[in-house]
Amino acid sequence: MGNKHSCCVYPGRHSSRSSTTHKGGGGGVEGCVEEPCEEQLCNLQHISEREPDDLDQDPSLHPSAGPLFLLKSKTVIENGLVRKRSRSHLDEGRTLKKSSSCSTIYIDDSTVSQPNLKNTIKCVALAIYYHIRHRTASRTIDIFDEKLHPLTKDGVPPDYDRYNPEHRHIYKFVRTLFNAAQLTAECAIITLVYLERLLTYADIDMTPGTWKRIVLGAIILASKVWDDQAVWNVDYCQILKDISVDDMNELERQYLVMIQFNINVPSSVYAKYYFSLRTLAEANDLTFPAETLSKERAQKLEAMSRICEDKYAAQMGRNGHKKWSSLDNINASSRRSVAILS
Repeated sequence: MGNKHSCCVYPGRHSSRSSTTHKGGGGGVEGCVEEPCEEQLCNLQHISEREPDDLDQDPSLHPSAGPLFLLKSKTVIENGLVRKRSRSHLDEGRTLKKSSSCSTIYIDDSTVSQPNLKNTIKCVALAIYYHIRHRTASRTIDIFDEKLHPLTKDGVPPDYDRYNPEHRHIYKFVRTLFNAAQLTAECAIITLVYLERLLTYADIDMTPGTWKRIVLGAIILASKVWDDQAVWNVDYCQILKDISVDDMNELERQYLVMIQFNINVPSSVYAKYYFSLRTLAEANDLTFPAETLSKERAQKLEAMSRICEDKYAAQMGRNGHKKWSSLDNINASSRRSVAILS
């Protein structure tokens, strides 16, 4: 993993449905070879060998690079032409939103540190939908092909790779896994980061016949790396009754190889994906829930803000900075009013 000059290759057979030649493969990891790679084989580029320019363009690593799903969601493919979505198209069917007034204040129930689970999964499913619908090619790897590795005993229909799934079908699949494994909303965001990292590193596309196994592999990694209570592969076999543990292990192993064992997600990248998902929700009328600010919650927020204020004031004092006192911290007996307010 840490050898910069590794000569290991990653072999695999490409599906006959692939429209372009792929730079990776879908089999096992073999030993070092001296012969040049054939058309189906290619050396995996180690993360340390990537050029700085490549890292700047990688949305799963660089905080300023736009996520792939957000770019794909802003285009509509019609008659082979790609055009920007018009503002009128975004405004069609837009519902009215709750607004704060003098008597009622609404606050968002989702924050970057504690996202709303249901709406986050909906947004992630919508991002996956745009990845499938607006793909530019159909480059696949065998390990993700549902026909070669079915998730059910019934297999797949003959036209399983011809029609794009609807958003509700993707949401149902992701929601079932998250509910059964009791995964968190943060894990859903990390799943999307790993998914786009795979598409970037392995140079493949999400297709109607591969999206389920690609998403499943990303969820497996995200749940093990980012959740406090790890979900074992055998637990997923209890959710997907017809899949074997060996298949799950191989899926996880090849996924790790294809993302070059890079499972690190900087906090800035996590925050970028969270706010990008909120942007996607805004453009597609997936509003995050808003709750009325109650008296009890207002008092709790005030107490939390005062704790943070006192902590920062103490820190500034240790650094030699003087903090001016506000009127709230001055004794009431020492205050002098220049006017009487009625």
